[in-house]
Amino acid sequence: QVQLEESGGGLVQAGGSLRLSCADSGRTFSNYRIAWFRQAPGKERDFVAEISWNGVRTYYADSVKGRFTISRDNAKNTVYLQMNSLKPEDTAVYYCAANRDGPSTAENHMDYWGKGTLVTVSS
Repeated sequence: QVQLEESGGGLVQAGGSLRLSCADSGRTFSNYRIAWFRQAPGKERDFVAEISWNGVRTYYADSVKGRFTISRDNAKNTVYLQMNSLKPEDTAVYYCAANRDGPSTAENHMDYWGKGTLVTVSS
């Protein structure tokens, strides 16, 4: 069983940085690929970034490439999303999700979800 919990959200000015964490209290965390999604007010949930089980492979949405970095520490059962050069359009609830299978950016391929953490970027 995977139980994901996001943290690290908050209010930041444009151009600033935040680091989100996604922690799992289970014992099989390292078996899963982990992805971050985000949902802005009034919009659909979109893929942000994904990392393989061993952290070797990463994939990013074009909108965040070069600004966001996904990483993981399996010893701590935690995945991180370092967000730099934040823009007002990055404002959203950020969710992490776990995927047992191959690489995917699709919501319906995720097996477990956290409840989300709100990131607000002011202009």
